[in-house]
Amino acid sequence: MWFKNLRIFRLSPSWSCSLDTLEAALEKQAFQPNGGRDMQSLGWVAPRDDSGLVHALDGQYLMSLRADKKLLPATVINQVAKAKAQDIEEQQGFKPGRKQMKEIKEQVTDELLPKAFSVYRDTRVWMDTRNHWLVIDAAASAKSDEVLGMLAKAIDGFPISPLFVEQSPAAAMTSWLISDEPPSGFSIDQDTELRSTSESGAAIRYVRQSIEIEDVRKHVQAGKQCTRLALTWADRVSFTLTEGLDIKRVNPLDVLKEGQDSAAHNDAEQFDSDFTLMTGELSRMIADLVEALGGERKQ
Repeated sequence: MWFKNLRIFRLSPSWSCSLDTLEAALEKQAFQPNGGRDMQSLGWVAPRDDSGLVHALDGQYLMSLRADKKLLPATVINQVAKAKAQDIEEQQGFKPGRKQMKEIKEQVTDELLPKAFSVYRDTRVWMDTRNHWLVIDAAASAKSDEVLGMLAKAIDGFPISPLFVEQSPAAAMTSWLISDEPPSGFSIDQDTELRSTSESGAAIRYVRQSIEIEDVRKHVQAGKQCTRLALTWADRVSFTLTEGLDIKRVNPLDVLKEGQDSAAHNDAEQFDSDFTLMTGELSRMIADLVEALGGERKQ
């Protein structure tokens, strides 16, 4: 249940969308299996087997975008196209030119696509209507862009914007390391990356190893700043913060796992219990992190 990565966006506080309205909007983009000649199809699926396209609980919405992509390597297309080109050469007495070869590859692709295997991935989306956050469980920006693009098409005037803070994460993380004073409620863990601000982009990484203050100062004096830092919030959730304000490798700690609702009688109750725990903890963690970075910067 827990999101592994958090790409955080701000929803306009004045915007509201009822569950029925959101469900109807996503229904127009419901996922349809890719059985045709498209390389990829996108659509919304139920985040839980027995739910609609939006699973709602106490103002928290959970959605899931499915991407179905055909597996058709270029090497396969080239091999089949080469064999077809040889047959055509025998028939017409000369090798196909560049334009004709392009047409052959397009024809081969059209013929092979319906037979190609496909794989799908689901990208989960959490909409916090109480605190006006939109959080996407994606490590790469391309996946979050897919989600934002689909939501923008489904919802007229979808009021989404990036999260801006007063202090840059890189500057803040560097300061925390140099002073050995993380913000209140946070502790510094062992994974760290420092990268040069010059064109060289030289970087040094500490993995499962704490970095000494003197070493930090030497790297900073050499023109490096912290671009990735492992942190723990309130002894409850560990994560890695990046210079782009992305949160990666989110992991609930034992204190949360031990406190989970053990009275759930079935999978549905357990799902709701996990969802409530996750959204409650992460919404507070995000708020504390924004405060640690100087607060939200209004645009």
